[in-house]
Amino acid sequence: MKSTRLLLILALAVLLGLAAGYSALRYLSDRPTPVVPTARREVVPVVLAAQDLPLGTILEDAHLKTVDWPAGSVPPGFAGTREELVGRSLITDVRTNEAILASKLADSGLRGLIPLIPPGKRAVSVRVDDVVSVAGFVTPQTKVDIILVMKPEGSNDTMSKVILQNVQALASGQQIQETEDGRAITVNVLTVLVTPEEAEKLALAAQEGHLRMALRNTLDLESVETAGERASRLFAGAGPAQPRPTVRIGTAAPTTQESIIEIYRGGVRTLIAY
Repeated sequence: MKSTRLLLILALAVLLGLAAGYSALRYLSDRPTPVVPTARREVVPVVLAAQDLPLGTILEDAHLKTVDWPAGSVPPGFAGTREELVGRSLITDVRTNEAILASKLADSGLRGLIPLIPPGKRAVSVRVDDVVSVAGFVTPQTKVDIILVMKPEGSNDTMSKVILQNVQALASGQQIQETEDGRAITVNVLTVLVTPEEAEKLALAAQEGHLRMALRNTLDLESVETAGERASRLFAGAGPAQPRPTVRIGTAAPTTQESIIEIYRGGVRTLIAY
């Protein structure tokens, strides 16, 4: 009897323990999980380009925008305010949302093409033909060969010759020039980067003849020696057209005294005797 009572008490204790454990588990699962505030990431303002900007651009406020940038990953030479950049000139192309760094800017006070001219080089502007300008192939940073077309001194034969190769274009645009009778006209102008010696040659060539530009691959750095071309050689070997001989096919004339009828069909001569 005593053992039965002991077993009942033990079973009841186990049931009560299970009920208490289940209640505690439900209580803990129903409680809202406290939100632990995370540490706020530190950011700093960085100025980016609001649009694509070509080299030589003088920065204005409309060209720029400011965003928050993680303080631990800011690029070196960044600008924190637009005021630091307004009025500065770019020495390279900058794309939209690209950070405008100090390495992409000319020194303060230098504007336009001046920052783009390396030591020992000169920027020379020459008038180019409308075909090159309208086609739009020659743009800043492209490379061209310059061809001179003129009549050499003492010759009546027009000649073309490549006078400069692998020349870098800095800028292209239009310029107002005055004609001999005082009229103002708009001409297409290309500014190229050359050495002082090449600048002398280019200036003389522009004065004495007509210049054409041949666009080349920027990765092709090889110079090719050419002999030039003369107008008299363009049709070398060509002469007046020679008449083609006419070939006729016919039968031999009979030897007897007979009446002959001569008939031509499609250029073929036929003699019929009767």
